[in-house]
Amino acid sequence: MKQFLNKIKLVNIVDLYHLFVLFPIAYLFSLFFRNKNNNLILICESGNEARDNGYWLAKYISENDKSANLIYVINEDSCDYKKINDLGIKTVDYMSLTHWIYYLSAGINVSTQKGGKPNAAVCYLLEVYGLLDNNRLFLQHGITISNAKWLYYENTKMRGFVCGAKPEYDDIVLNYGYPEGYVKYLGFCRFDNLHNVEVKKDRILVMPSWREWLVLNTEFRKEFNEGDVFERSEYFNVWNSFLKNKELIYFIEENNLELIFYPHRNIQDKLELFEKKSTNIIFASWKEYDIQELLKNSAFLITDYSSICLDFAYMKKPALYYQFDQEKFRKGQYEKGYFDYNNDGFGKVLTEEKEVINELIKYFKVDFSLEKKYENRISNFFELYDNKNSYRNYEFVKEILMDDVRRK
Repeated sequence: MKQFLNKIKLVNIVDLYHLFVLFPIAYLFSLFFRNKNNNLILICESGNEARDNGYWLAKYISENDKSANLIYVINEDSCDYKKINDLGIKTVDYMSLTHWIYYLSAGINVSTQKGGKPNAAVCYLLEVYGLLDNNRLFLQHGITISNAKWLYYENTKMRGFVCGAKPEYDDIVLNYGYPEGYVKYLGFCRFDNLHNVEVKKDRILVMPSWREWLVLNTEFRKEFNEGDVFERSEYFNVWNSFLKNKELIYFIEENNLELIFYPHRNIQDKLELFEKKSTNIIFASWKEYDIQELLKNSAFLITDYSSICLDFAYMKKPALYYQFDQEKFRKGQYEKGYFDYNNDGFGKVLTEEKEVINELIKYFKVDFSLEKKYENRISNFFELYDNKNSYRNYEFVKEILMDDVRRK
């Protein structure tokens, strides 16, 4: 009850409009469409994206099963809309009344985001507290490596949970409370596109994660005394210092290297605040650069805690972790899970700017080749390594749809 009341406090005027206006209207319409749409596959990433596991699953279905009843949720003014339209897939606008109707009547709702719904707050209240019974399949947008309590079954009630790695699967089955058969190790759909990639040996990718207290007004914003002014945060000053480092700039210019700085989506609106001291450094916005393409063609990755490093590792390419705020990150954002960066990671864990630059230079001198110990860790982490991930995911979709037919 306490958790329910805490969620109620977060409801705003837009949520109330969805709860008391759009939802009731959509629910009535959905009663007429339920039988017609019992085989409908509704796929959503976010309102403006088609570039993650949802897109690759939709692409696979559209190309391999012409009889599938498939709809993709994306706004028409999205920069990714054309990708879906070119596949001939029917679309609906995110958070619209039509989105609500299809969401309530679809045989299965497939999403890469826990919030890939017509209204995340309202749907949470309806689904987790048993007021709405629907099939939801979670494709994820990153392999779960921390202790993600918000993904426990009691907090999601999701029908399916797709894992991208074997240790992740083992941990979620053991600790997250999902019924038997709900969690599957199938590999991520986007992994199908990460084989036989062409790498640009002159491209270095810097992709730090975000900090929740810098974006949201959490309790830790006050405790850490940072976040109200982003430029005063440790996160900004450390990464800004790295980007301005004279030794780094000399190194990339002397060797004609390209360094692409692509912070997490939740930090992207702060991108212009960082200082660029070299034309060899590119500040990449999400609208102009596709993450997967950057990961594919970059030779080396510098990150902090981002699970995107696992996609990079899947391609057997080297990386390092610049973790200057370990204690703060664990306290204010993600609790440590089964994955230990020092013992399980695919590169060195570093805490000082000088160390990061030295490690980068060391890898450049060996043509960005992956060390054997990290290659072995990668092989153990990804037991599934093929281009049949989308196939397996679609089979799971059909399995859930069939189970629902039998249940009814």
